[in-house]
Amino acid sequence: MLPEEIIVKPIITEKSSMDIQEGKYTFKVNKKATKVDIARAVEKLFEVKVLKVNTINVTGKEKRMGATSGKTPDWKKAIVTIDTDPSDKTYTGKGGKEVKVSKKYKDSIESFMGA
Repeated sequence: MLPEEIIVKPIITEKSSMDIQEGKYTFKVNKKATKVDIARAVEKLFEVKVLKVNTINVTGKEKRMGATSGKTPDWKKAIVTIDTDPSDKTYTGKGGKEVKVSKKYKDSIESFMGA
């Protein structure tokens, strides 16, 4: 699946807006997508580093319209935690030299709230 097919749309509620300060973003995703698929799609689309993905299968509600009744479709929700402090990493390389690697990730998703 393509990343555009995995991430359907962002979910913007009062609770999800408060979670943005902690680096947690909520998306409506494809029902067949796994946690690994969701993490790769978010990293590719928004250029952020994903730390954790939580998924929830939401069951549809019973709705009535007059005498007829029906059910809204089931869907899948993903809460994605991103790295909000993408600092540089150093490690010891070949020959005992210190090697510094700069991360090329963003620390937030700017287009999430329509910015």
